[in-house]
Amino acid sequence: MKDTTETDRAMSTQNDVKISAKGVQVYYDKNQAIKDVDVEIEGRTVTAFIGPSGCGKSTFLRCLNRMNDTISICRVEGDILIDGEDIYDPRVDPVQLRAKVGMVFQKPNPFPKSIYDNVAYGPKIHGLAKSKADLDDIVEKALRRGAIWDEVKDRLHAPGTGLSGGQQQRLCIARAVATEPEVLLMDEPCSALDPIATAQVEELIDELRSDYTVVIVTHSMQQAARVSQKTAFFHLGNLVEYGDTDKIFTNPEDPRTESYISGRIG
Repeated sequence: MKDTTETDRAMSTQNDVKISAKGVQVYYDKNQAIKDVDVEIEGRTVTAFIGPSGCGKSTFLRCLNRMNDTISICRVEGDILIDGEDIYDPRVDPVQLRAKVGMVFQKPNPFPKSIYDNVAYGPKIHGLAKSKADLDDIVEKALRRGAIWDEVKDRLHAPGTGLSGGQQQRLCIARAVATEPEVLLMDEPCSALDPIATAQVEELIDELRSDYTVVIVTHSMQQAARVSQKTAFFHLGNLVEYGDTDKIFTNPEDPRTESYISGRIG
């Protein structure tokens, strides 16, 4: 009986709402890119955002760690809460928010520094290490979580830019998890990678969801089907449909979702 209760408790913790968005609208100057999006993203789950190019999925993803703040003509309206806290509250420091909500971009972008310094950079600026030994531990742990430790442990002081594309992307994932974020955003993280490197990153995404809430934008429906438990379909700035990945792909409710998945739009 005890085991069942513990399992239920673990499941309920896992499925609690981590990110809640209500009435989110995004404008670039006078152009509206996102229209009235409501969505609740569960903790420790991989959620995929799919849809045609220019449909707003990356714009919405960037709202979740206030990356749109860096675009002067961009305006975000509505509410986005993480663990019940409004991330757009004026008292929220975007730099601290981005330590909690890590991001991995489409093109691998290691800093022009050593492999070690790429990973150590975030923990250093956020004061997460009390000593060099602490920092060494954080770097090793992050590189292991990025599934790249065995490949780089003997050349930590070589430049990160000298790695292959797939290794660079796993290094960027290690760099993102080094600050112990709770949410990991990935904007088409495999679009610049070959099939073997893509498979390695997909396997890593599946492993990461035991520790993180992962939100991934992907142009590949096959990838969404392989890595995610929840899928959100965006079209022309609207969130058309959101639900269990299996259901979205096999029995969508909205004809636009069905048209996109069957290749008639997009």
